[in-house]
Amino acid sequence: MIRILPLLLLIGAATPAPYTVDGRGFDRLQEAVNAIGGGEGTIVVAPGVHRDCAVQEAGRITYRAAEAGRAIFERVACEQKAGLVLRGRGSRVEGLVFRGYAVPDGNGAGIRTETGDLHVSNSTFLDSEQGILGGDRNVQRITIDRSTFADLGRCRPDENCSHSLYLTSGTVTITRSRFERGRGGHYVKLRAPRASVTDNSFDDTGGTRTNYMIDLPEGATGLIARNVFVQGPQKENPTAMIVVRAEQSTYPSDGLRIEDNEARIAPGQPRPTTFVVDFSRDRLALGANRLGARIKALEVR
Repeated sequence: MIRILPLLLLIGAATPAPYTVDGRGFDRLQEAVNAIGGGEGTIVVAPGVHRDCAVQEAGRITYRAAEAGRAIFERVACEQKAGLVLRGRGSRVEGLVFRGYAVPDGNGAGIRTETGDLHVSNSTFLDSEQGILGGDRNVQRITIDRSTFADLGRCRPDENCSHSLYLTSGTVTITRSRFERGRGGHYVKLRAPRASVTDNSFDDTGGTRTNYMIDLPEGATGLIARNVFVQGPQKENPTAMIVVRAEQSTYPSDGLRIEDNEARIAPGQPRPTTFVVDFSRDRLALGANRLGARIKALEVR
């Protein structure tokens, strides 16, 4: 008697494509992006480590992990910038992991955003020079929610620094996210007229050569509230946690609300700090914040 084996056992099960758009599989991320082109669509990214990158030139594209936290983009940067270079009409990134980005100019990032609104959720940025970098001044809306930024940042011998998150935009909203173990620069640096940073955790206890938790170098209005800040023991600049308009007087800061935050200094940090350092001399709305020992509430410079 001759036994007939199922066809799949004879030829092997087909390997699913790493990227899928409306049921159509693609081997390269750029091919999937090009298939959407100037339209709108979703690229579903299969679990695994993807040493791949793409440039979005047009359209509105969602990049979504099939299983959140298990689709990992690693090391390969398009245009010597980032894993995703975004300059379409809009982009969404959901559930992806980006790690290990370094490029010659020291600004390797998981995402480089250049134009188009950007929404990032439930994503992770690890062990790179920058987490997310870029933006379109005064126009773009950027939202980051439930994401983690760890082991990011770098200060180079020329004194230029990369940061965990560095955005230039019209409006930036950061919610329910975690920043930890910075390796240089600031945790959040925003050149935007309007900023909202709420319900986040800034844990600097494992950081090295870090600077400010939040830097608004050109000023901003908006809200910084319900965040937890822990100043670590190995800072390059331990003098402040939040700094307003230290570089340029581009945007007014009248009415910037900083309230209902908790801040403390970790064991091993010998120097005191100031919660808010204000260079703007505008009328900041500094509300009630829960500050630990050796933290001054406000200093105007």
